[in-house]
Amino acid sequence: MCGFVGAIHQDGGRVTLDDIKTMNQMIVHRGPDDEGYFEDDSITTGFRRLSIIDLQHGSQPLAYDQQRYWIVFNGEIYNYVELREELLKEGYQFITDSDTEVILAMYKKYGTETAKYLRGMFAFVIWDTQTKEVYGARDQFGIKPLHYALANDNIYFASEKKSLIKLLNDRQIDEVALQNYLTYQYVPDPETLTPSIKKIPAGHYFVKNPGEALKIETYFTPTFTPQTVKDENKLATKIAETLYDSVKKHMRADVTVGSFLSGGVDSSIIVALAKQISPNIKTFSVGFEREGYSEIDVAEETAQRLGVENISQVITPEAFIKEFPNFVYSMDDPLADPAAVPQYFLAKLARQYCKVALTGEGADELFGGYTIYNEPNSLTLFEHLPQSLNHVLNKLAQQLPAGVKGRSFIERGTTPLERRFVGNAKIFLEPEKKQLLQHYQAGHPYTNVTAPFYHANQNLDPITRMEDIDMHTWLIGDLLLNADRTTMAASLELRTPFIDKEVFALARTIPANLKIAHNTTKYILRKAAESFTPENVLYRPKLGFPVPIRFWLKDELADWARDLIEQAPVDQYLKKDYALKLLDDHQVGRIDNSRKLWTILTFIVWYQIYISQDYHYFVDPTPISALTDSAKLA
Repeated sequence: MCGFVGAIHQDGGRVTLDDIKTMNQMIVHRGPDDEGYFEDDSITTGFRRLSIIDLQHGSQPLAYDQQRYWIVFNGEIYNYVELREELLKEGYQFITDSDTEVILAMYKKYGTETAKYLRGMFAFVIWDTQTKEVYGARDQFGIKPLHYALANDNIYFASEKKSLIKLLNDRQIDEVALQNYLTYQYVPDPETLTPSIKKIPAGHYFVKNPGEALKIETYFTPTFTPQTVKDENKLATKIAETLYDSVKKHMRADVTVGSFLSGGVDSSIIVALAKQISPNIKTFSVGFEREGYSEIDVAEETAQRLGVENISQVITPEAFIKEFPNFVYSMDDPLADPAAVPQYFLAKLARQYCKVALTGEGADELFGGYTIYNEPNSLTLFEHLPQSLNHVLNKLAQQLPAGVKGRSFIERGTTPLERRFVGNAKIFLEPEKKQLLQHYQAGHPYTNVTAPFYHANQNLDPITRMEDIDMHTWLIGDLLLNADRTTMAASLELRTPFIDKEVFALARTIPANLKIAHNTTKYILRKAAESFTPENVLYRPKLGFPVPIRFWLKDELADWARDLIEQAPVDQYLKKDYALKLLDDHQVGRIDNSRKLWTILTFIVWYQIYISQDYHYFVDPTPISALTDSAKLA
């Protein structure tokens, strides 16, 4: 697990090694163990290493085939041992035991098809010193990040956006991306809030040859193909075997591996399987002081039943708000998911004991874990009503006061799935954004983001369509973004055994009636785990990671929120009177606006860090102060 930066020199452009070192300094947290650089007439790159595999010989940039091919690589390849054995049989030679060198050998053999053979999480850039071809790729599911920018007659790339901002000094805001952020609570790929900086999408690679434009191509698209299942028990056994294989491969490392553990079934399954492979594995949990907002007790009980050690931490409101600006800084773009912040604390806790940690992300998207996936079943009544009647009922429901019992049910039932569901978060609707934004653009509704995916999955059942939407949006833009940045901020490598090529190949075939069944979510996954997962969590309802912002914004954080909105220099983008009305209504208990307010507040803190560079109200601005230095290419 590491980080890298670089630039491809175009006609008339040149990036110095000092420029690359400036970019690389911004991601020291991704690789505190070592750094390395390479430059020639075509490319200059820098690398930060967090040593996990082949501790002595895994430094980068790494060369192969008498220094013809060079690579910078962030991530882990879990099938590298098997690939290496195949390549050795064909006469390929290796001087290290690293997965990085295997990627280079694969590129020599397969060229731009290399990425599709890799099982793991990865972002890498390879250049061929003979042909001058530059090839880069991002893993199939978007676990690892890869940003790029076209500027100053060069093509820049980096693991984190902050490296590019540091060099390019671009302080503009993409207002369409901002509009999407206000609905999704994250900026959907491939955009960022910075107009000049984009993300290579998940399952894509890029190629740059001399004299040609940068080309971005798809090599993998996750699609669901549900099939009829005749034997549930046989399927459950296959799921358990596939997960065990994934966990075993995800535990390949030359350093200590631990695991996150919440009060839910997903992380419990991972820990239960990991315990079979590493009996002394340590687990880590966090929670809050307020009653009902901590799963530490359940996690401790699970750990006790499994016979593993659990180390936990209670997060106070004071600690939460002290670290919040540094969390925002680590995200690159605003991420307003309140449940993302505790992982920042969890990563710091785990890093005190291990260098690699496992997590349960991805199980909900692959196996039907969200309660909202049951919504199509609860709304079948409206499918039998004439469309004209549904239209009338929808209009009537909108006239009812907010909070009136039955209004939301009627609205959802009379709204097409494509407009009703755009992922696990839908914060601001278009009329609300029109009231909040200074420059609302009516031609860019939030449905533009999901429309291509809905078009592609239109032949699937509603539940599977919802999973598919989350796979392409929520999982990448929220969960995996958070997973990478919070753990890398603590110099911790996080691995996701559920988000695996082989696990997905099986999960994509499971029909909806085996995911949402018998009054539970993830039915077939729970069934698969019955023999090795403790009963206290096996059929426990999903809670997510509850954060008490609803209460804090009325009490402990009330003054902080009001001062932040009133003083922040964001009038060019937001109408503060509307934001303050949301806060007033929330604080007097008229309506719960906590998620809307958190989305606004997160953007404001991000704006203070990345745009206005005003840190006067931060408790500890030290970790983000590097951005205040003037950029070399401003």
